[in-house]
Amino acid sequence: MQSVQNLGLRHHFLLAMPHLEDSNFSGTLSYLCDHDENGTMGVIVNRPLEITLEALFEQLELDGEESPHRNAPVYYGGPTHKDRGFILHRGSSTPWDSSIQVDDDIALTTSMDILLALAAGRGPEEFLVCLGCAGWEAGQLEQELKDNAWLTVEAQGDILFRVPAEQRLSAAAGILGVDLNLMSREAGHS
Repeated sequence: MQSVQNLGLRHHFLLAMPHLEDSNFSGTLSYLCDHDENGTMGVIVNRPLEITLEALFEQLELDGEESPHRNAPVYYGGPTHKDRGFILHRGSSTPWDSSIQVDDDIALTTSMDILLALAAGRGPEEFLVCLGCAGWEAGQLEQELKDNAWLTVEAQGDILFRVPAEQRLSAAAGILGVDLNLMSREAGHS
């Protein structure tokens, strides 16, 4: 069995345990985009904000009136860099200026060119636009995992892009055969 220190958590879901009361993360499902000796970075994928992509296009002065994506929700991606957009999408990172390939079929892009493409009705068909991200310093997430604040499971793209936001956390827990609603809000340690 691998120790928590050796787990490669890139392309994993991070499920908040029911007793996690931090308002930034309570009830969240995060997708981890990077995890190495320097720390961990991800985006929360189940907290839609009360704004749509159309409102974001307007705020950025992009012409998105004809975009088929204009009614897509914008998500709260986390408490860090809340003024920056993090676009999680299917496909390759190569066409975009500032992008990393997280998994074979999932990339994270932070450059304006992808928003311009979405406003013009081009770009990836499956995507989530998140404002902000979540980050953990080296060793921080590993300690939180030891403290039973989170569950982890390898991510599935269909849960990210095809399951409604309010069902993503329970769908990810279902991969593990867990019903978070039946778990105690009290933290336990063995």
